Amino acid sequence: MQVTMDVIARVRSDFSGKFGIPRQSGLVPELRARVVFEPAYRNPDMLRGLEGFSHLWLIWNFSANEGWSPTVRPPRLGGNQRMGVFATRSPFRPNPVGLSCVRLVEVQPNTPEGPVLVIAGADLLDGTPVFDIKPYVPYADSHPEALGGFTDGAGDFLLEVDFPPALLEQVPEHLRGGLLGVLAHDPRPSYQHDPARIYGLTFGGFNIRFRVEEKRLTVCQVERAQ
Repeated sequence: MQVTMDVIARVRSDFSGKFGIPRQSGLVPELRARVVFEPAYRNPDMLRGLEGFSHLWLIWNFSANEGWSPTVRPPRLGGNQRMGVFATRSPFRPNPVGLSCVRLVEVQPNTPEGPVLVIAGADLLDGTPVFDIKPYVPYADSHPEALGGFTDGAGDFLLEVDFPPALLEQVPEHLRGGLLGVLAHDPRPSYQHDPARIYGLTFGGFNIRFRVEEKRLTVCQVERAQ
């Protein structure tokens, strides 16, 4: 059985590549993104009442991935242990569909691009296709007693970020909070621990180069992306 879904919108974010995207939504609340609707769905009436909700579910497509696997290596387990794909949120799924809970910052019903949603905490690549949007309903969607499986023991991966002021000043002020949050959550693959290695992250039109030693991330260079 084949099911066809329409792309109703696309996400506009500061991530032009997969490297550095938070591993879950909400980890970096400072991140801002926009949900821009496709021409056929630019009807403000579709958003009526949405402004009363603080959070949304986005159902979207892992558009940058190919193929799937019955087992995957979760990065927060060091990339060495295999788990069933349905016990993870890996993009390598039979149907490459993602689910993200984001904070609704603002509903902009009338812009040159039609209705736009400004969201916070999104873990999404620029241009990500969106299939559906649903309100987050606290009484039904929140389960404080829920168990987190193997993720409960995945550990604390936050890093101390050393971003020299002279380099940070090269980044526009409105991007700094999100960038610092992304770096603090250690964008490296979990199996890489070479303190001499220089990593590169593209964010908001800038290439950020950094290295990590122990629990300290040091930014080495900032330059505009070509």
